[in-house]
Amino acid sequence: MVHAEDAIKTSVSSASGHSANFVTPNARLVEGKVLRDKIPREQQGRWNEIERRRDPIDLLRESDDGRMKKLIPIRYGRMLPSPFAFYRGAAGVMAADLVRTPATGLKVQACGDCHLVNFGGFATPERSIIFDINDFDETAPAPWEWDVKRLVASIVLAARSNGISDHRGRDSAVNCARRYREHMRKFFKMSPLAIWYAKTEASDFIESLPTAMQRSTRKRIDKAANRSGSESDFPNLAASVGGQIRITEQPPLIFHERATSTPEAEVSLEQLLHIYRQSLDEDRRMLLDRYQLVDVAIKVVGVGSVGRRCWIALMMSEGNHPLFLQFKEAVNSVLEAYAGKSRYDHHGQRVVMGQRLMQPASDIFLGWVTAPNGRQFYVRQLHDAKIKPLVDTFDAEMLDAYAQACGWVLARAHAKASEISATISGYLGSSNDAFDTAMGSFALAYADQTERDHALLKAAVREGRIAAIKDA
Repeated sequence: MVHAEDAIKTSVSSASGHSANFVTPNARLVEGKVLRDKIPREQQGRWNEIERRRDPIDLLRESDDGRMKKLIPIRYGRMLPSPFAFYRGAAGVMAADLVRTPATGLKVQACGDCHLVNFGGFATPERSIIFDINDFDETAPAPWEWDVKRLVASIVLAARSNGISDHRGRDSAVNCARRYREHMRKFFKMSPLAIWYAKTEASDFIESLPTAMQRSTRKRIDKAANRSGSESDFPNLAASVGGQIRITEQPPLIFHERATSTPEAEVSLEQLLHIYRQSLDEDRRMLLDRYQLVDVAIKVVGVGSVGRRCWIALMMSEGNHPLFLQFKEAVNSVLEAYAGKSRYDHHGQRVVMGQRLMQPASDIFLGWVTAPNGRQFYVRQLHDAKIKPLVDTFDAEMLDAYAQACGWVLARAHAKASEISATISGYLGSSNDAFDTAMGSFALAYADQTERDHALLKAAVREGRIAAIKDA
């Protein structure tokens, strides 16, 4: 048992002779337990219609500012099919709601858009496949509860979309929160280096799945591991045009901007590539230098990102080996208005640093750049053995296993990027499931809220207040 008198600071002498003050893990555990009196864990499950809640449609339209106008109807078209689809594009709406919910005041490096589809498999620089969070557009320091709540609500919404009962959906949300709590307990007992090196290997993920799903999942992962993202993308995204290799037009989802076809634009693009190069480590620069830029085009991606400028750059080596880089526009995180401004003035750098902090391994070409017009971008490979979860095919058993894996991975990400995992663990507890069940209640209640918000969007489209296009 940990006693309050253990909550003392210990002075540790460094090799340089200076002393640094550390709070012991047991002391942090006690701090977390004390927080239960301030914010009882049961309160975390509360979600009631907030008085004077901002109209979600107004919030969505405000977030259209700065987007490419001709692509905005595609954004809303992608949000229309279901409440879960709406949810994926409404991180800003939920951020405005989460700031009004109970929170312990403990901040971590948060994902910011932590839903089921933003997890998946991808290749490490060593070419092994791991399972982790893979979208960080909204990452910023924020209360740890916000990521958990966004994740569990997405579980119930996914369940409803797949015809799974609320009872099973709630159970999966509870199990996800339980897995988060249990692994946060394990991680706070580990050394910082051990947490930094921890990762969920493909084999770990496969073993956590229902037996009936393991064989097909292993085949899918093995197939991804044996291919290069760019090599696989090339036949679908590029072709020879007039004797020159060019990105294939697939309007309205892939298209060339006229302004990029002039000689002046080619010079600007080369300059942009050079500036981006400076954000890479020296060895990565030397690797990048073995490729030459041959074409760029706009590619529409995701749901919440639609309308933000997302360029794909096709580069070729001397031996005609392709490399696709994605230059994705980075703007303020939806969390910043409620959790505080990022320490990084450059939002591309904000995304890159958040990703490096939360992931066990990141893309070797991850970097950032500012365009001549002042727009900020982060850069990565377009695909690199990326394995998207087929959430819309999950039955109840698969959804539950996948939800638990996400809870496990989220705990590691929060523990890796913060020294307060022991405090969070102290608050959550080691055996009491008060927080877990509270997350089940929150997930159901916020899924109901999302359904109401989705209905408002459908009404706005019907009334002609919002234009929506259902793309292929």
